[in-house]
Amino acid sequence: MATTEIKDDAAAPAGEPVRFQAEIRQLLDILVHSLYTRREVFLRELISNASDALNRMQFEMLTNTDVVDPEVAAAIRITVDEAGKRLTISDTGLGMSRAELVENLGTIARSGAQRFIENAKENGTDAADIIGRFGVGFYSVFMIADEVRVTSRSFRPADEAACWVCAGGETFTLEAADRIHRGTVIEIKLREEAAEFADAFRITQIVKQHSDYVPFPIYVGKQTDKAGDFKIANQQTALWRQPARDVKAGEYVEFFRQLTFGGGDPLLQIHYAADAPVQIYSILFVPPKASRDLFMARYESGIRLHARKILIEENCRSLVPEYLRFLQGVVDCEDLPLNVARENVQSSPLLVKISRVLGRKVVDEFKKLALNDADKYLGFWKEFGIFLKEGAATDPEAAADLMELLRFRSTREDDALTALADYVQRVKDDRKEIFYLLADDLRNAARSPHLDYFKRNGYEVLLLVEPVDAFLMANVREFDGHKLVNVASGDIKLPPAADAADDVVDEPLAGRDLARLIVKFKSQLGTRVADVRDTDRLSGSPVRLVDAGGAPGREVQRAMRAMDREYEQPKMVLELNARHPLLRSLLQLPEPSEILDLCVEQLFDAALLLEGLHPDPAGIVPRLQELMQAAVGKSTPAE
Repeated sequence: MATTEIKDDAAAPAGEPVRFQAEIRQLLDILVHSLYTRREVFLRELISNASDALNRMQFEMLTNTDVVDPEVAAAIRITVDEAGKRLTISDTGLGMSRAELVENLGTIARSGAQRFIENAKENGTDAADIIGRFGVGFYSVFMIADEVRVTSRSFRPADEAACWVCAGGETFTLEAADRIHRGTVIEIKLREEAAEFADAFRITQIVKQHSDYVPFPIYVGKQTDKAGDFKIANQQTALWRQPARDVKAGEYVEFFRQLTFGGGDPLLQIHYAADAPVQIYSILFVPPKASRDLFMARYESGIRLHARKILIEENCRSLVPEYLRFLQGVVDCEDLPLNVARENVQSSPLLVKISRVLGRKVVDEFKKLALNDADKYLGFWKEFGIFLKEGAATDPEAAADLMELLRFRSTREDDALTALADYVQRVKDDRKEIFYLLADDLRNAARSPHLDYFKRNGYEVLLLVEPVDAFLMANVREFDGHKLVNVASGDIKLPPAADAADDVVDEPLAGRDLARLIVKFKSQLGTRVADVRDTDRLSGSPVRLVDAGGAPGREVQRAMRAMDREYEQPKMVLELNARHPLLRSLLQLPEPSEILDLCVEQLFDAALLLEGLHPDPAGIVPRLQELMQAAVGKSTPAE
């Protein structure tokens, strides 16, 4: 028989085999032949789909009563046939038309399928645990099925029922169906080695383990049982509406896994209910890892919005401040109208209030964690600290509280992360500054000439090496009455120097010699610098670059470079260390001198490199080779 290739939601001919998309064929091959561990997750996925259909049906009936079976109760029914090795899962949800069966089961978003395939290759059999995260959960049924029949009748009275049939190969077929009731029935012919799933006790166990908090009754029974003999397998109670004192730790973990399709154990859960200014019930989780998707503009929120237990929006971005977008969980609001249009949810003033309330609560919980369990907080910080920095930079109302939660590396010898409050406590005098340095990485920061004076005189400096740090320091000016000061600024007021008796340094160059050296640097570097001058802030470094007067601050410059690759860097001032032996040696060279010229260029290049500003680092190599050649002489040794 001829096979039809279907693309997207194209119409499929009745009774004729239709070829799956290439991505689905790959996916099915993995599920049928490669995944054998924890196969019971297929039931979690099918129940999740049924629950979603019931939720959507409830939402539809808030505004539309012209539906098939308007009085039917919302429920999920699982029937086992041990003798026939069959399993049937039915729901009274939204249902699907023939075209929707093709769209939902015959095609798939290529990105989701491809990402699952890539993860399956990386994780092997563990991929069964993460299938639901990629929008391909239905296909997990083929881990245990020889054949699957999906018969569905849409809630729309004008739509006819249809049946989708697949044996896990490269094709599926569509058939006419005579179902008159709304909803979907999935009939599964089990593989020989999957006969355990035709046992009612085993199915009940799986429901309790993975789907206990689904908000609709899940009835389980045998094919030979009467309708009244089917028993409810799940407790249905919305966990977020229970008092926190009544919820066990294991229940939180299992609920998190249901929400995230097996996403490990949460780092932290926040179970919170409030009556004012809005009445809400919520459970929010901090996941074990930060998803890469969170750094994309079109990230998908992991928080579900309910109104009086009815799901309103699956992925609601407006329930918490954007910098807390890594949170996952459920928020149930009593004050949100049930007939609110989904497209109007995001702009609802009520959600602005909820976001403020939950934002404050979450930050308070992070403070408690930092105070009571420093090690656990550091684990959280390493995954999600960047988001708290983003919040401090973008949310003026929360900035003060968030600054308490930030952690930084510093020039302290123990290399431990430090809080700003701990830094302030270590200040020995009445100084009201917190010193910091922006750099591209810790290694680069440690070599910065801007640290010379502060290291020599025992002043701690915070080392800020993440891209978000520039935005943070451009927007936050102080902490607890202490001004945040960038040590790379050319015009900062230096703290007192240490006792001169303990500071052994070379004598500075004589005024005439220093002036001659400055003239040399100015003439050679020309318009590449705003000025050349001497400084007493350096010790181990011969030169450094600082901003010219009137130039934007380093924080602003870094932020601008991060946003615009074409950003033109303002010209800077080159400062010379008049005590450094290298500069003394340069004065001994005659003029004109090829080595002197090369050294001036190399010192300027090195200063640019240390600031992360060199436009062509590879271009330094030929000049270094010239310098070495000039140093050893151009003649070759005699043979």
